[in-house]
Amino acid sequence: MKAPVYSTDGIIVGEIELPSPFTEKVREDLIKRAVFAIQSARRQPYGSMEMAGRLFTAEYIGMRRLPEFRRTINVGRARLPRTKERGEILFGRVANVPQAVGGPRAHPPKVEKVWRQKINKKEKKKALLSAIAATAIKEYVELRGHRIEDVKHIPLIVDGIEDVKTTKELKEVFQKLGVWKDVERAMEGTRRRAGKGKRRGRAKKVPKSVLIVVAEPSPVYRAARNLPGVDVKEIRNLNAEDLAPGAHPGRLVIWSKSAIEKMGDMA
Repeated sequence: MKAPVYSTDGIIVGEIELPSPFTEKVREDLIKRAVFAIQSARRQPYGSMEMAGRLFTAEYIGMRRLPEFRRTINVGRARLPRTKERGEILFGRVANVPQAVGGPRAHPPKVEKVWRQKINKKEKKKALLSAIAATAIKEYVELRGHRIEDVKHIPLIVDGIEDVKTTKELKEVFQKLGVWKDVERAMEGTRRRAGKGKRRGRAKKVPKSVLIVVAEPSPVYRAARNLPGVDVKEIRNLNAEDLAPGAHPGRLVIWSKSAIEKMGDMA
């Protein structure tokens, strides 16, 4: 299976034999498992403080032989722990139990919970190869919502894209290759997040657009970092989530010619 190689001007400059990963069968079930495993590894354990809701002097005293003002049984009130030594206003208030105001949660989240999902090495590799194959199928790319009506070819292989140094130059390359419309889609789809996430360093939600795969660290990293939804990844660091964000295969990918040549070792 061969594919044309384009220059950064959008002109065909040659042809290349696609490596075996592009001919793999697309296994959406494996891709989903691999993506969830990657996402679960980033999950940070959380839980409530051990004594949350229990920092009161409340106590249930069930001894009938004590004077009435000292006991909490047979005094015409519910048999629950009640506060003491807190003045006349708060004296006798129920505390330290889940049904009380300011009390602990009945079943709070535990920090010892294991969030990480496991996946076999061979399954993880198979998922990666399957995700690579999906990037070469036009139907999968369209199903993800990418705008590819002007894209020169799927898969899109470009010689020299690693050497683009500025965002302005990269925009011109995208326009010549027909992928700029998809970057505009990501720009239009960028929105402000609802909820508390705005305060926690993730105020915006940005749709995924073009992924540029290169063989080695390149200047295009700096050129692409200011374009919404555009990512750059080395072929050795590629994983299933990069190629199938949200476990949906078929991301729009620009492969550098050197990355395709280096991919032969992955099969």
